[in-house]
Amino acid sequence: MGEIILGKIKYIKDLERLFEKSPVVDVNSIVRLIRNKKNVKQYQKQLIRNLVLKGRIKKLVKGFYTMHNDPSLAVFCIKPSYLGLQDALSFHELWEQETIPVIITTRKVRPGIRKILGSNILIRRIDKKYVFGINYEKQGDFYFPYSDIEKTFIDMIYFKQGISQEVRQEIIKKINMKKLNSYLKVYPKRFRKRFI
Repeated sequence: MGEIILGKIKYIKDLERLFEKSPVVDVNSIVRLIRNKKNVKQYQKQLIRNLVLKGRIKKLVKGFYTMHNDPSLAVFCIKPSYLGLQDALSFHELWEQETIPVIITTRKVRPGIRKILGSNILIRRIDKKYVFGINYEKQGDFYFPYSDIEKTFIDMIYFKQGISQEVRQEIIKKINMKKLNSYLKVYPKRFRKRFI
């Protein structure tokens, strides 16, 4: 009996160290951590359940957990993906309105609003050929993949998001036209015409 309890404590300590090293941990990492245990799947579920109940970890999306309260961390669960649109405009200080995290992904996931860690996030889908113009930027304690200003501007038009004249002027002031034109070459001619 004492051996079982000691075993559980050992795995819980190992798991806590894993969560301290990485802001997002997937189920496969937990399975690898306890792979020499009998009934690994059942044991892994029990360990996770215990840590969630004690409030030590939180569920982000199916199969991914975190110790943090930042819903933007979901961008690391739905790869390839990046934070964009109004969220990126806010990050680049081009938009003063409050916004929710907007995750743009190539994955075949249901687009729309989702509730993650008690907050709303918006998921949009995009063709993989349009995933570029992304930089890892520091926000809080983490580096997140954000679309750069040029790609954000293109995405706003691509997803038919309204941009006020004031925001458009701010974007134009900061934009690198050479980079913007090189990005636009990837898109079909009719989109380039609409963009212009």
